[in-house]
Amino acid sequence: MKYAWIDSHRRHYPLSALCGVLSVSLNGYRAWKRGGTPGRKRLTDAQLLALIRAVHAEVKGAYGSPRMTEEIRARGFPASKERVERLMRDHGIRARHKRRYRVTTDSKHKLPVAENLLARNFTPTAPNQVFTSDITYIWTDEGWLYLAIVLDLFNREIVGWSIKPRMTADIVTDALTMAWFRRRPEPGALHHSDRGSQYASDDFQRKLVQYGMRCSMSRKGNCWDNAPTESFFNSLKNERVHATRYRTHQEAMADLFEYIEVFYNRSRRHSSLGFVSPVQFLQNWMKAQQTKDAAA
Repeated sequence: MKYAWIDSHRRHYPLSALCGVLSVSLNGYRAWKRGGTPGRKRLTDAQLLALIRAVHAEVKGAYGSPRMTEEIRARGFPASKERVERLMRDHGIRARHKRRYRVTTDSKHKLPVAENLLARNFTPTAPNQVFTSDITYIWTDEGWLYLAIVLDLFNREIVGWSIKPRMTADIVTDALTMAWFRRRPEPGALHHSDRGSQYASDDFQRKLVQYGMRCSMSRKGNCWDNAPTESFFNSLKNERVHATRYRTHQEAMADLFEYIEVFYNRSRRHSSLGFVSPVQFLQNWMKAQQTKDAAA
């Protein structure tokens, strides 16, 4: 950061010279030194519109006016939601159009199904307590790909995922394995899914037992029992997949990796998380826990 660099060189050079080299103001440095945020002037409509267009391109059309407003504020520029909404509307800048979500997994089987232990309690109090899962499909010029994901309900982070050209049981066991190795949940953690044959399969159920996880499944034909996971797929399809033509499986897999690991987990602002990313939300929680432990 510019101000930190200036601070580290103050003993050897005049402050005015250091600020001049990095094109920052003395007042800005002093505000930073006091623990504040260096002030930013109010942007003109033309300047704000240019920034909106830049962010819109950067997030590939994923943000409507609420998330756009939060992103602009996070970059240090004052902006009201009404002003951002007006500029976006007047200049035809909008989030991608939403399409209806379609169920992918097959629940017409005779395998045992689990009770709905989750019961729509979508707000666990800590990470690694509740994982939810589902499968969706992605069309490419080389044929279908299937994406299975595992989501930590606490911070809505995708902690496990797998992409394959066939919707077999190994796609969900691979996603669960990734999630378990990343997070190592304590025995007794809950895993929730729909009643699809992949999740009811012997292979997947053995994997849950191996990891000490309890199994929960949605009620028959009730998509709302797994709403946060379906919400992720809606975001993925609306913000990326529907506007993209994938010529090869490899091209699709690379783009899905970028969306999940780079954008969704680390950058995308979630309204349910106070407009921060899943990774930032978890980091904030961990810092708060450390502060609480230190004060105890």
